Amino acid sequence: MVQTKRFFKIKDVKQFYQKTNYWADQFSHFCSFNPLHNNYPFGTFPYLIGVGAEFTLEDPDGSHFKALDSYIKQNKNWFFGHFGYDLKNEIEDLTSQNIERIQFPILSFFRPIHLIHFQNNGVFIETKADPEDIFNKILRVQKPQRFRPDTDLKPDCTKLEYINTVKTLKNHIEKGDIYEINYCMNFSGDIIDPDPVELFSKLTHLSPNPFSVLYKINNKYTISASPERFIKKLGSKIISQPIKGTAARGSSMKLDNIAKDKLKKSEKERAENMMIVDLVRNDLAKSCIPGSVKVNEMFGVYTFSQLHQMISTVSGRLNQTNSAVDVIKNAFPMGSMTGAPKIKVMELIEKYENSKRGIFSGSIGYFSPNNDYDFNVVIRSLFYDSKTNQLSFSVGSAITYDSDPEKEYEECLLKASAILALIQGKNNN
Repeated sequence: MVQTKRFFKIKDVKQFYQKTNYWADQFSHFCSFNPLHNNYPFGTFPYLIGVGAEFTLEDPDGSHFKALDSYIKQNKNWFFGHFGYDLKNEIEDLTSQNIERIQFPILSFFRPIHLIHFQNNGVFIETKADPEDIFNKILRVQKPQRFRPDTDLKPDCTKLEYINTVKTLKNHIEKGDIYEINYCMNFSGDIIDPDPVELFSKLTHLSPNPFSVLYKINNKYTISASPERFIKKLGSKIISQPIKGTAARGSSMKLDNIAKDKLKKSEKERAENMMIVDLVRNDLAKSCIPGSVKVNEMFGVYTFSQLHQMISTVSGRLNQTNSAVDVIKNAFPMGSMTGAPKIKVMELIEKYENSKRGIFSGSIGYFSPNNDYDFNVVIRSLFYDSKTNQLSFSVGSAITYDSDPEKEYEECLLKASAILALIQGKNNN
C-alpha cells in the first residue's frame, strides 16, 4: 500500500497529543517526542509520534551496531529506538554483572506503521491506512481512570554508603586512576496499574525539557524528561551537547540570578564541564574530518524548571569514510555519563554501583529517511514494566577531586525531585 499523508486542523493540539499517546498505547511499540524548551541550540526533538512496529530490530546476533548500520544503509525510513548503556561491552572489553531492575533489550529499533507530526494548529497523519479513520479514532479516545502515583521508591544504597563510595572514588582520583567519574544510584519499587501516559504528562509538566520522550516496547516503558542531547546528525554536521554543572533554582528572581551566576563562575563545575568537553572532542574526532571538530559554546548556562545546567556544544563535519552509525558507536556511551578516562571509569562504575544501568544513561531517538538522526541521554527518566509492576529510576553526579560527598548526595536528590514528587503524589494538580 502507498503511504498517505494528510493534514487535520485542531483547536487544542496539546489535548490531541495526549489522546494520541493513549491511542498509541494499544500498540506494542511507540515513541512519542514532546520537546518543551525554547531557544535550545541546534533545536530540540521534533514534535512527533511513531506508532506500531512494521519491522523491529532487537538484540540481533553478532554486532548490534553492524546490524543497525546495515539496516539504515538499505532502508530510507523513520526508525525509532534506543541504545542501552551496556553496549559498552561490545565496544570495549568490559562486563555488566549487577542487578537490572527492568530488563530492556540492549538495543531495539522499530519502523513505525503510523507517523503523527504535530504543528501549531493541527497534525499531519502519515500512514498506509486511512488517515481520516485514524484521526477520528484518536478524537474518540477517553482517558482511563487508573492513575495511582503512590508508591515508595527505595534507593539501592543508604546515604552513608553513598558518601563512603564517593570518598573511595576520590581516592582513585588522588591516585591518578581517573580524573572524573559519574556515579549513580538507583531507586526502585512496585506500583500497581499506573497510567504511563499520565505519568509522562505530569512529569513533563513538572520538568519540561527539550528531549522528553514517552517510549514503549512491548510491556516496558521509558518516561523521560531528559534535558540532554547525546548526538545529532544534520547533513554532514555532527553535534554533541554534554551537560556538566548543576545548580538549584532560586526562590526569587534575585536569588535565581545569583544561583545562575554562581554556577557560571564555579571553578569546580567549569572543570567538570571542560573534562567532558575534551572527551567529547576526542570521541567526535574519530568520525569527523581532521581539524573540523570545534567547541561552538563553552560553559553555556541554561535554565530549566528545577535547575540551571551548564551545557557546552561540540560539533564537527562527518568524514565520509565513517557511516552514520559509526559516529554513534565511536562516541558511545556518552562522556557526560561516564567520566574520564572512559574505559577505566566504566570499570569502576561496574565495581561501585549496585544496579545495572540498562537503558538508563543510554540513548533514545530516531533515524529519519534522509539518514539524519537525533538521540538524547536517558536521564531524569522513569522506567516501568507492566508485567512485573516494577518501577525504577536512577540519578547521578560527577565526582572530581574537589567533590564534597555530602553535596554530591544532595545534588542526586535534587535531580530526583521531579520524579519523587510525581510518584509520591505531590504537585500533581
